[in-house]
Amino acid sequence: MSEFTDRVEASLTRITKLVFPQDTNHIHTLYGGTALQWMDEVGFLVATRFSRQKVVTVSMDRVDFKVPIPEGSIIELVGKVTRVGTSSMTIRIQLFREDMFLGGQELAVSAEMVFVAVGDDNKPTPLSVHDN
Repeated sequence: MSEFTDRVEASLTRITKLVFPQDTNHIHTLYGGTALQWMDEVGFLVATRFSRQKVVTVSMDRVDFKVPIPEGSIIELVGKVTRVGTSSMTIRIQLFREDMFLGGQELAVSAEMVFVAVGDDNKPTPLSVHDN
């Protein structure tokens, strides 16, 4: 495998969470904003693990909320690098829901996020690895 492929695989990030009552709205499903916050955290971790540089979120493209996520659901967030530019990385993030007692996973939310490496001046800086 190439160094690039190795770095993509090493930066794959999975986080598991439980949906508590304070994470839900009036119909006892996960707040969309909470889902987005969790996805941003996973994206940040993936981008940081891939680049080993300071990164910031610059965009989130087409967020699809496919199914409701009820209180008590187990959530698995999975993030992976899908594109690398000069200073930016695109991260694909998927949020799967799982019934606590029945098991099985279902894709609930998906999005692509772009992170940019920044220097000490908080301006874009080149990544040390490029997709050639």
